[in-house]
Amino acid sequence: MKRLKIKSILFVALFCSTLLFAQKETPPPGGEPKDFKLPAKETYTLSNGMEVIKVHYGSVPKVSVRLVMRVGNLNEAENETWLSDITADLFSEGSENYSAEEIAQKAASMGGEVNVSTGMDQTTINGDVLKEFAPDLIGLISEMVQKPIFEVDAIERLKKNYSRNMSIQKSSAQNTAMEKFRQSLYPDHPYGRIYPTQEMIDSYDQAKVKEYYDKNFGAKRSQLYIVGVFDDSAVDEAIKNHFSGWKEGNDPLILIPENEPQKSVQLYDRPDAPQSTLYLGLPVVDPSHPDYIKLSVTNTLLGGSFGSRITSNIREDKGYTYSPRSQISSRYRDSYFVQIADVTTDVTADAMKEIFYEIEKLQNEKPLQEELEGIQNYIAGIFVLQNSSRGGITNQLAYTKMHGLSEDYLESYVKKIYAITPDDISEMTKKYIRPEDMTMVIVGDEKKVKNTLSTFGNIEVKE
Repeated sequence: MKRLKIKSILFVALFCSTLLFAQKETPPPGGEPKDFKLPAKETYTLSNGMEVIKVHYGSVPKVSVRLVMRVGNLNEAENETWLSDITADLFSEGSENYSAEEIAQKAASMGGEVNVSTGMDQTTINGDVLKEFAPDLIGLISEMVQKPIFEVDAIERLKKNYSRNMSIQKSSAQNTAMEKFRQSLYPDHPYGRIYPTQEMIDSYDQAKVKEYYDKNFGAKRSQLYIVGVFDDSAVDEAIKNHFSGWKEGNDPLILIPENEPQKSVQLYDRPDAPQSTLYLGLPVVDPSHPDYIKLSVTNTLLGGSFGSRITSNIREDKGYTYSPRSQISSRYRDSYFVQIADVTTDVTADAMKEIFYEIEKLQNEKPLQEELEGIQNYIAGIFVLQNSSRGGITNQLAYTKMHGLSEDYLESYVKKIYAITPDDISEMTKKYIRPEDMTMVIVGDEKKVKNTLSTFGNIEVKE
């Protein structure tokens, strides 16, 4: 019995060691992601100027309907910040024929929901429902956007919510840094106006909302996307019935900022803050530029992914911060690169030095092919995955429309990613990511960090 027990123990040990060895074996490398193939689409324009884009996609019996309007914070006057957001929110708050509750209930009865969102350049109304309800959803979205009532009580309630949210957001060091960074890049442009004053919010009433709506919303600024499983004739009939009578309105507003890189070091005092928030960046080319895809890959390798160089340096190696990131933020014919990080107060300057060290290193030394290939596989894989849903396809179609990109942009994207070379990465870093031209915004404890920042330039202490 004892010998049998020993044999059993030896067998278990051998099995575990074999399993452990198997677990340590390097898995085979993943295959290169395939090119993205956009399903066939049909496009036509109504007589009032609204564009319709239809894509039959998938086998799940659902359909996404999205109305994208070229109206956003860009369209606000200097004293109208967030008026676009409030106006858009009111689309869900009641129309001539439905209350707010009825709008939500009707969408739910179709097996889905309807949402409204606003950005710098666009406002969208989006719904996802069972395929047989596509015509009904088109009618509901039409009702929301063409027949809003802008009820006074709803406006007052939203104003209170916006005031409360503004107070909460402005108490954050991260939001303060973002606001000051954007103000520096766009001092005389709507893209630089992040928060309204309380006086602005208080001044918004039904008359102002209606005036803003009448001036900005209309068919010529709009595209309607239908993506999924649906009946063509029923959808076309619904579009004709519900949208052909919409007023044309104005052409999209084109207001491209004329911002130039300008070096500055701005310190906003946050007494006794345990961390400093960094926003370091400058204007770069927008998605319509031939260099943009190369630049976006450069950003991902440098600081825009979890395994990027800056993240590995100041998070993994140094422990200065938990979640640094870089990004290229884009709008119509406008973009900027920015490195963002919340770092421990005592290492504020050290973290900035390491960030600039990684940038300068990439300018002067091209990355290894193996490192670049890892980033290329990551980007291409994410791109293909993002486009494997109704919403993902709609996002990409709206993106290419917004930025005026060519018809083959989506299908050639993966090829262009893999065509980028290590020399391209160094060239993009030299050309566009230049520390000597960066706007540097630091929100932190002035008495602890000011003296350590002198090597970066003249420091402007601001409130």
